[in-house]
Amino acid sequence: MNKLLTIVTIAAAVLLTACGNGVKDSKGDLNDKKVKLEKLKVEKSKLEGDIKRLEEEIAKLDPSLQKDKAKLVAVAQVIQQDFTHYIELQGRIDASDIVIVTPRGMPAQVKEIYLKRGDFVKKGQLLLKLDDAIMLQQLDGLNTQLSYAQNIYNRQKNLWDQGIGTEVQLITAKNSVDGLEKQIATLKENWKTSFVYAPISGIADQVNIKAGEIFNGVTANGPQIQIVNSSSMKVLTDVPENYQTRVKKGSQLKISVPDAGIDSINAVISVLGSSITSTSRAFVTEAKIPSLPGLRINQVALVKIKDYYSPNAITIPVNVVQTDEKGKYVYVMVKEGDVMKARKKQVMVGENFGGRVEIKGNSLTSADVIITEGYQVVYDGQVVTTDTK
Repeated sequence: MNKLLTIVTIAAAVLLTACGNGVKDSKGDLNDKKVKLEKLKVEKSKLEGDIKRLEEEIAKLDPSLQKDKAKLVAVAQVIQQDFTHYIELQGRIDASDIVIVTPRGMPAQVKEIYLKRGDFVKKGQLLLKLDDAIMLQQLDGLNTQLSYAQNIYNRQKNLWDQGIGTEVQLITAKNSVDGLEKQIATLKENWKTSFVYAPISGIADQVNIKAGEIFNGVTANGPQIQIVNSSSMKVLTDVPENYQTRVKKGSQLKISVPDAGIDSINAVISVLGSSITSTSRAFVTEAKIPSLPGLRINQVALVKIKDYYSPNAITIPVNVVQTDEKGKYVYVMVKEGDVMKARKKQVMVGENFGGRVEIKGNSLTSADVIITEGYQVVYDGQVVTTDTK
């Protein structure tokens, strides 16, 4: 034990001397300092080896002393289980059917409004009555002309039946009647456009029109009438372009909407955007979801996209993985003789999610016991214990 203390004292003296010389030679040549640093590292490594060898010799001579020095740690069995990785993003709720109502004909002044915001409307229900005064006047004029033309045609036909007049006169009178009838039919169809009907069933989400205003569907302030069919909802998600090889059509989703009290909705990507926006550098995905109470358009949704799955994977807590010059490693507890020791194991890590990381290859097995607490202060070969007494 005195020999061990002597070596430790020498090591401390060497390090203190090196530090002192470093201060004095702070203006010295950089290469000289690098050489000194490498020399000290070699000496440190040799001292650590001597310390470890002496501890092992002491343990053989006095096992009870080594047990008294055991480092208290917490451990956990390595778990072999199905491992899934998700990409966590933020999406928004939208409706599959959102329709902006527009006039079927020319924009016109609103005479009557038959709905208000929030009303449920059925497909084909009358929403607005537009000004039709001019068309009705035109229709009256055409009907008068048609009546006159039919009278001329009937007289011309009676004369033709009696052998009086020419065929050209009869055909001209008939063409006049046919032309007026077509004009009237066309005008009646145009007149029907003064009645605005609901194109789909749903909720009148926006009604921004008043009697006397011109109805043209959309203004600078947005839609004048917008109907939302909330029976079919969807989630839109902007996915960063660096995930484009990992997100596919048919990828499984887990969706939650905290503001609506919805914890989990299972869905799949049904639409995959084919372009990347220049501003956000992302592409849009779409997934259909059921219409649930509390869901509203543009509501925030938390979206987890499943992009990796490994059955029967070896997983450990991600926080126990450490890094050195050789790569990633963990400490495992193994029994050597009558004592338990911490042993350093290099590992190859894969994906991590939910606080756990997958271990690739055969670096760990389900039989291994990893150190989960105290791993920061143990070294390879140190005696450890889980006994708190």
